[in-house]
Amino acid sequence: MTGAAVQKAMTEASYSTNTANALIHLYRAEVGKTTAYRQRLDMTTNWAIVTTAGLASFALGDNSNSHATFLFAMFMDYFFLHLEARRFRIFEISHHRVRLMERFFYPAMLGDRVDPGWHQLLLAELGRPRSPMSRWDSLGWRLRRNYLWIYAAVLMAWLAKLDIVRSKDVSFSPRTLVDMASIGNLPGWLIFGAVGVFYGYLIRLAVNATRDYPMEEG
Repeated sequence: MTGAAVQKAMTEASYSTNTANALIHLYRAEVGKTTAYRQRLDMTTNWAIVTTAGLASFALGDNSNSHATFLFAMFMDYFFLHLEARRFRIFEISHHRVRLMERFFYPAMLGDRVDPGWHQLLLAELGRPRSPMSRWDSLGWRLRRNYLWIYAAVLMAWLAKLDIVRSKDVSFSPRTLVDMASIGNLPGWLIFGAVGVFYGYLIRLAVNATRDYPMEEG
């Protein structure tokens, strides 16, 4: 049997009319889910931006407003980051299925030779849905794409707030900023240390984030 005949036989055996229709409908459904979750991801990022902007405006609008508002903004952004990372993992499930069908199903339908074993991978994904990204990787990926910029803006605004409330007869210095960072009985060095550790944790998440796609390049 010639190569063309083998390819034709494989295509006919693998994709009957009912099978092809089922895969096409599955593809359309998964594309719809990725579109919906893409919009939900953008919505979460917008929430983080609007919340950060609102809290920054409040804190910078009056010298009597505490700089602790920016610490609360950091917490809120972390909450939105976790929410977005969870949505991103679900988004990646459908995205991975779409990529599988685009890489194998449609090339086969158009006459290209593909590995027939890809069906087993799709069946495994349908039988036991799992995201190709861990929770920590999804956190780092969203940080790298969006939230590091938000956190950078919050950090700069926080430092600006500390400088704004500084008494004019006190010279500017790192020590002065540390002293101004105190909250109640909590010393400024403790607040600065906690913020430094938190930002170091965020940077580590962003640097170490990876994506693992079976049978695909990341």
